[in-house]
Amino acid sequence: MSTGTLITIIVPIAVVVVLLALATSLLMRRRQLRKRFGPEYERAVQTTDSRLAAERELSAREKRHDSLNIKPLPPAVRDRYSHDWTRVQEEFVDSPGEAVHDADRLVTTLMQERGYPTEGYEQRLKDLSVEHGRTLEHYRTAHEIDERSTRHYATTEELRSAMVHYRALFEELLSDGGQQRPVRA
Repeated sequence: MSTGTLITIIVPIAVVVVLLALATSLLMRRRQLRKRFGPEYERAVQTTDSRLAAERELSAREKRHDSLNIKPLPPAVRDRYSHDWTRVQEEFVDSPGEAVHDADRLVTTLMQERGYPTEGYEQRLKDLSVEHGRTLEHYRTAHEIDERSTRHYATTEELRSAMVHYRALFEELLSDGGQQRPVRA
């Protein structure tokens, strides 16, 4: 075979191999993002122009998250937060709206203590989505009810629901490394 014939055969094969490697890499990255972000992956895809744009956004969130100093809490601090949560739940009986506001503040304070920046709600969502994508919808729902409560549009049942949603995120933030440490009721 001549050199020209070999080049004509080898170059297309090499291109196909490179394209297959790129496609495999892209699919593996997509699978990793779906696994890491859970339902937040699909939410990002739905709220952006394309799947690729969503994946770039999620990768940027990962990069920012990796630069944060997220740290576990010492047992004494976890116990203090558990006690604070119990107090907020008890407050619900006499003042449901105020209890929901306090739950929001307590979750935000806990985030800050763990090392998450708390400069704005949207940024908090993005930062939390990296490790807490499966409970993030709880936070969104609770925060929305808290906002409505501020305008006196939330029912007592909705406020109770907000407390349940805040508790889901609170417990996850309170746990370290996936070791669940349930909040005392």
